Amino acid sequence: MTEKRIIKKYPNRRLYDTAISKYVTLNDVKQLVIDKEPVKIIDAKTKEDLTRSVLLQVILEQEEEGKPIMSAEMLEQLVRFYGDPFQNNFASYLENSVKLIAEQRAKVRSGIEQVADPFAIMSTLANRNMEVFKDMQEGLFSKITNNPVKPKKKK
Repeated sequence: MTEKRIIKKYPNRRLYDTAISKYVTLNDVKQLVIDKEPVKIIDAKTKEDLTRSVLLQVILEQEEEGKPIMSAEMLEQLVRFYGDPFQNNFASYLENSVKLIAEQRAKVRSGIEQVADPFAIMSTLANRNMEVFKDMQEGLFSKITNNPVKPKKKK
């Protein structure tokens, strides 16, 4: 893995990209992420890692302009998961689901799967997503009941 590109955030909210020695915008940070350039955003003074906070700002800007990904109802549900006993399981499930969708998107774009049948692709994606969800539920059930679930044999 390549080293992360360091971007410093100053008290005046400006972002400074140390790799190119220039001030950058949130849009520039967004483009780095799209280009799969690993970034780490730190407070210029305290060296605190601000990466998550700045990426949330990027998402907020994207949600406010154009076509949002998350509805108000979805955001309400997300808020309700914070502090909930299911928070860790949900976070893991959500992360795995997003990775799965990204993998499927990459396969479609590279032509590995047959693009001629988008329903087959979506069906495969839905089935894999259900497997991830079932695994999450079984893991949660085994934690709650203190009764480990025996691993399934792959077909």
